Amino acid sequence: MSSDLLLDIKNVCASVEEKQVLKGLSLQIKPGEVHAIMGPNGAGKSSLSNVLAGRDAFKVTDGEIAYCGEDLLELSPEERAHKGIFMAFQYPVEIPGVNNLYFMRSAFNAKREANGEEPMEAYPFMMKVQQLCGELEMNPDFLKRALNDGFSGGEKKRNEMLQMMLLEPKLAILDETDSGLDIDALRVISNAVNSLRNTERSFLVVTHYQRLLDYIKPDFVHVLANGKIVKSGDASLALELEEKGYAWINEEV
Repeated sequence: MSSDLLLDIKNVCASVEEKQVLKGLSLQIKPGEVHAIMGPNGAGKSSLSNVLAGRDAFKVTDGEIAYCGEDLLELSPEERAHKGIFMAFQYPVEIPGVNNLYFMRSAFNAKREANGEEPMEAYPFMMKVQQLCGELEMNPDFLKRALNDGFSGGEKKRNEMLQMMLLEPKLAILDETDSGLDIDALRVISNAVNSLRNTERSFLVVTHYQRLLDYIKPDFVHVLANGKIVKSGDASLALELEEKGYAWINEEV
């Protein structure tokens, strides 16, 4: 792997429930870059996200993935999170009985401890979270509730962004975070992402639609079809897809 790459995916094939979902996918991401993945339903976009996050149901059958020079496939999901990989889900799970604030502090301190840092005490952590809630236009009362339990779609997505802002990942994977959001929620979520953009942190943004990319300007846009990337370009490619749809991509490959 080149030393200037954060993520290096080489010819990866993967399956879920014996169905092949990735078919020779390759992608390279440098620190500080924002890559958008677009494509029709069933193309493999969410499968790529799940493979990178380490979900057990997704089996990599061929190829290599290096992250910060390490073999990503040898790392457990917990190790990946500790080393700076974060995934925001399209459908964040509800966990009744698990306090939202407790969950976030546990995740935050687990990452700190894994990286040789002291855990943060309850009061300064609470102050930090409340400040971030203000930036996300999020009612702090949500911290007292069970994790995502009874939250609306937009509230769940704000909660995911709160986790991301707390954990400050090196690689943030946003799996259709814009789905089901109204324009105000989309603006808030996009502002959260943009506030974290820097020369060291990278984003992989999975989306169907151009509208998210009006707010989060990608450096590169990739079209995924039939389990692999079939076309790449700059932000103008997303506009072309918005205008033409995806049928023309299949005619060109």
